[in-house]
Amino acid sequence: WKACTRLGTFKSTRTFATPKQVPLYDVVVIGGGAGGLAVSHQLLNNSSHSIAIVEPSDVHYYQPLWTFVGAGLKPHSESHRPLATLIPPTVSWHQHSVTKVDPEQNQVTLSSGQTLSYKYLVVASGIQIFWDAIKGLDESTLGQDGVVSIYSSTGSKKTWEAFQNFTRGNALFTMPSTPVKCAGAPQKILYLFDDHLRRVSKSRQEATLQFFTGGPKVFAVPKYEKALLKVMSNKNITPNVGHNLVEIDRNKRVAKFQVAGSGDFVEIPYEFLHVTPPMGAPKYIAESGLAASSQTGPGVGWCDVDKESLRHTKYSNVFSLGDSSSLPTSKTAAAVAAQSGVVVDQLRNELEGNDLTQVSKYDGYSSCPLITGKGSLILAEFSGYTLKPQETFPVDQGQERTSMYYLTSEIMPLIYWNGLVKGKWRGPSSFRSFFSSFKDEKEDLIE
Repeated sequence: WKACTRLGTFKSTRTFATPKQVPLYDVVVIGGGAGGLAVSHQLLNNSSHSIAIVEPSDVHYYQPLWTFVGAGLKPHSESHRPLATLIPPTVSWHQHSVTKVDPEQNQVTLSSGQTLSYKYLVVASGIQIFWDAIKGLDESTLGQDGVVSIYSSTGSKKTWEAFQNFTRGNALFTMPSTPVKCAGAPQKILYLFDDHLRRVSKSRQEATLQFFTGGPKVFAVPKYEKALLKVMSNKNITPNVGHNLVEIDRNKRVAKFQVAGSGDFVEIPYEFLHVTPPMGAPKYIAESGLAASSQTGPGVGWCDVDKESLRHTKYSNVFSLGDSSSLPTSKTAAAVAAQSGVVVDQLRNELEGNDLTQVSKYDGYSSCPLITGKGSLILAEFSGYTLKPQETFPVDQGQERTSMYYLTSEIMPLIYWNGLVKGKWRGPSSFRSFFSSFKDEKEDLIE
């Protein structure tokens, strides 16, 4: 999640320390994305805690909308806002990146050379995209040689151009073996491409669509994987598990995959290639001693926190949420909403001397609105800890529904801009509790 320049409107209320000072804050928040904004706003509700946000970017993006942008269903302008309009006016915004955290001294060093001191630290710096981890992939050339990706602001617009230019041939959609943000997006853009070929260009019979994932399944939660495999079968899309994209020959238009287990390589020609690049934790986390030394595999480098309290396993005044945390659940905005409430409850108890026994615990909730076509969507809600559904509505959310599509396309952006990043939305748990009685009644009728 990216963020923005400070606007003149806030000059009278927002302060910036000079490099010679070492300001002390009650809370330093690293990251101006959904998690950082949600925590900052919630902490300032009826309180006057001193808070600093460290975020170098100028614009905050609602990235789930890039799937709609890539399919020509939403304008790109709806996906971003200036960060200065979202940061609380009493928060000190340091528009730099973090180079190091010293958790022993409770200090953060910025790219400007300045040092900030904190009583409590919140690590919400998101996830890092490694475009160059795939040979032949370059973010700056997305849209050329048939290679696109909605995991980039410009790339989302280039994807729509490629949609319109495609006429026939192989269309490949990839997902890496690493964790990624919004793990449903690689399939959502696939299904929207299929929908476009059937509904608009009328060229579906001239195309072969394939999905390649480096993981062992097309979706981690069994209920929704079963539903998605049915969608693929109905749409004549071939799934390929255990295939990790490692190289793109742009001149020949050939994608090279490494097959899990055997280590063999296969090469597939393409006319259209949508790439989900490998991702990982920001490097400063491990370099600062905030990652678990025992971490191996795709989880290396994430901020090591307890999965229920979101408190660091070694440093009790450090918390983390969202994509940069070690939490073993899907990295989504829905997860951030639920996690933000837990972090804020913990911090309020510490800062205000409340009863620590009364704080909420995070149960791994996450959600992936799986668009299967224009006007059709499977709303996957689940715990990443148990891989079991945690559905809100009194219907089977494993089925494709028009209502869920418009909830996602029209209502969720409003909840995001006016709720989550303003600290007014902690997820749908209260709605789930309300609808649970209807679910019980439905089950009784079935019995």
